[in-house]
Amino acid sequence: MEALNTAVGWLNGVVWGVPVLIMILGVGFFLQVGLKFMPIMKLGMGFGLLFKGREGQGEGQISPFNALMTALSATIGTGNIAGVATAVFLGGPGALFWMWMTALVGMATKYSEAVCAVKFRERDEEGNYVGGPMYYIKNGLGAKWAWLGVAFALFGAIAAFGIGNGVQANGVAQVLETNFGFNPSVTGIALMVLTGAVILGGITRIGAVAGKLVPFMAVSYIIAGLIVLFINADAIGTAIGLVFTHAFTPSAAEGGFAGAAVWAAIRFGVARGVFSNEAGLGSAPIAHAAAETKGPVNQGLIAMLGTFIDTIIVCSITGLAIIASGAWTSGESGAALTSLAFETSLPGFGGYLIAIALSIFAFTTILGWSYYGEKCMEFLFGVKVMLPYRILWIVAIYFGATADLGFIWLLADTLNAMMAIPNLVALALLSPIVFKVTKEFFATGGKSEEAAHAAE
Repeated sequence: MEALNTAVGWLNGVVWGVPVLIMILGVGFFLQVGLKFMPIMKLGMGFGLLFKGREGQGEGQISPFNALMTALSATIGTGNIAGVATAVFLGGPGALFWMWMTALVGMATKYSEAVCAVKFRERDEEGNYVGGPMYYIKNGLGAKWAWLGVAFALFGAIAAFGIGNGVQANGVAQVLETNFGFNPSVTGIALMVLTGAVILGGITRIGAVAGKLVPFMAVSYIIAGLIVLFINADAIGTAIGLVFTHAFTPSAAEGGFAGAAVWAAIRFGVARGVFSNEAGLGSAPIAHAAAETKGPVNQGLIAMLGTFIDTIIVCSITGLAIIASGAWTSGESGAALTSLAFETSLPGFGGYLIAIALSIFAFTTILGWSYYGEKCMEFLFGVKVMLPYRILWIVAIYFGATADLGFIWLLADTLNAMMAIPNLVALALLSPIVFKVTKEFFATGGKSEEAAHAAE
C-alpha cells in the first residue's frame, strides 16, 4: 500500500506539474487568440443570453440557464473557499493574480468545450442528449482517436467518486462536526438521503435543483464577502497592490506566513485556479451538452460565464477577504484560513457562515459530479449502468463522510488532472471547427445557428 501511495504521489506531481499546467494555459491562450479574444469582448452578450436562457429554445433536457447552473454546482465548491486559501498560503498574495490569468484564458477553453459538446452531441438509447469530451473525440476526431475518448471517460468515472463524492462528503462532515458538533455518521446519512432525492430524478431534477440552489448560494456568499471587504475597505487598496506586486516579486516571510518565491505564486495560482473553475478538465461540457439551445455558439457564450463567475468573482472575493483582513499571515491554511478571515471581520458569525457555505457548496458539487460520472460510465457501458451507478454513488457518500480519505483524495486529484490531457488534445485538434462556427455566427448575427436549429 505504501508503494502504491508513493507511486500515485509521484504521478500526481507529474500531472499537476509544469508540463500539464503549461498545456492547460497554452491551449487556453491559443484558443483565446484564435477566437480574437471574443470570450472577453463578448462577456456582456453572454450574460444577456444567460438571462434569456432561463427557458429552453431547442432540443435537450434542461434550459441553457440550468445547464450553466449544473456546471457551476460542480465548480463552485471547496476550491472557492479552501482552494483559494491554500493558493495564498503556499504562493502568497501573488497567487490570486495567476488565478485571474488562468480564468481569462480559461474562458476561451470553456467556450470551446461547450461549442464542441453541443456540436458533436448525440442521443442515447433513451432519447436523451449526451455529450462531452468523450463524444466530441468520437464524433469529431474519428475512430483512430476513439481510445482517447475511452481514456477520458475512464479517468472521469473513477475521479468523480473521489473529487466529486468522497472528498466533498468528508469536507461537509468535518466542518459540521467542528462547528456544530454533528456526528459524521449522521451527516453521511443526511447527505445520502438529500442526494438520492435529487439524482434519482436524472439531469432534469439535478438541473432544476441547481437552477435554484446555485444562484442562492453564490449570491449569498458574494454578499457576505462584500460585507467583509467593506469592513476592511481601508486595506483593499493595499491588498490589491500586494496581489500585483507579489505576482512578479517574491513574498517575504511575515507573521505565520513562511514566504514564497514567484514560481510558487504562479504554480499554486494556476493549479488552484484550474482546480476551482475546471476549465480544460472537460467536466462542464458534459452538462452543457444537455442544454435546450439554438446551437453550439449560443451555449458556448453562456458556458464561458462559468469560469468568469467562479474565479473572477467568487475566488476574488475569497482571496481579497483573506489578504485585506490580514489573515493570510496567520499561518492557517485551507478552509480554516478563509474561516479566520471572515470570523475576524464578522466576530461570532463569520466562521459559522463559512461552515454553512462550504457545506452547501460541497453538496451541490456532489450533485453535479454525479451526472459527470454517470455520463462517463454510460459512454463506456451504455444506459443500463445508470441506475446501479446512481445507487453506488449514494452509498459511497456515507463512506466518504466517515472514512480517512488520504489516499482516495490523492488518487482522485491525480485522475482529475489526467482528464485534462485527452480533453486538451481534442480541443486543439478541433479548434479549426470552433473558430469556423464562431466566425459564421458573428458574421450572420447569429442567423447561422438559427438556420441550423430550424433545420433540426
